[in-house]
Amino acid sequence: MAGLTTGGPNVDVSLLYDINGLARHAPAGVDRAVALVGSYGIPLALVLLLLWCWHGTRRQDEATAAEAFAALVWAPLAAGLVLLVNVPLRAFVARPRPSAAHSGLDVLASSSGSGDFSFVSGHAGLAMALGVGLFIANRRLGLIGIGLALAEGFSRVYLGVHYPTDVIGGFALGTAVVLLAAPLAMALLTPLVRALARSPRAGRLVRAKRRALPRPVDLAQPQTPPPGCRPHESDLAA
Repeated sequence: MAGLTTGGPNVDVSLLYDINGLARHAPAGVDRAVALVGSYGIPLALVLLLLWCWHGTRRQDEATAAEAFAALVWAPLAAGLVLLVNVPLRAFVARPRPSAAHSGLDVLASSSGSGDFSFVSGHAGLAMALGVGLFIANRRLGLIGIGLALAEGFSRVYLGVHYPTDVIGGFALGTAVVLLAAPLAMALLTPLVRALARSPRAGRLVRAKRRALPRPVDLAQPQTPPPGCRPHESDLAA
């Protein structure tokens, strides 16, 4: 743990200065935008992706919709588990923030306090957990989610609050939690989702209510003349 505590390998520190150094040449508005997007924009975009995926899975058949919905439930649960695991992990590694060990950094985001540690990045771990969990439910949207997670990790180094290895560790933690626990989570969640789908009201969370199509009119069927109408001439002739 000594390498992490004292700032890590030279490549890690040099990448920190190179990426954070981009802020020196960027306008102040860009720095504020990166801080805003990294703190709120990317997490919100990931939540919207989850909702969009949920909207699409409700229109699939019941079996496919149940599995996809179970994966969408597992994604935020796994993200919360990543944050819980990260608490003892940070205390065990006890790596100080980059600004506490190195000078000349532009710290563009505030940390939670002087006692806060750096390894691993909670933002990166949470974002990657949501992205990988979304990938289990929908590969196309999951790739977008993983791309957003990569952007989240880059922003944490750009803002000067994490080393690159903090972000890589967050990516590894988020991916490992989602994939390693996915078989057990899906085995538990899928039957619950299927039971929920059979509920008259709560089932709409899993599958969309399909409207009944109008019955086609059979034009070949003889029509009964309304009362009061004269019979056809052929009937009179008969």
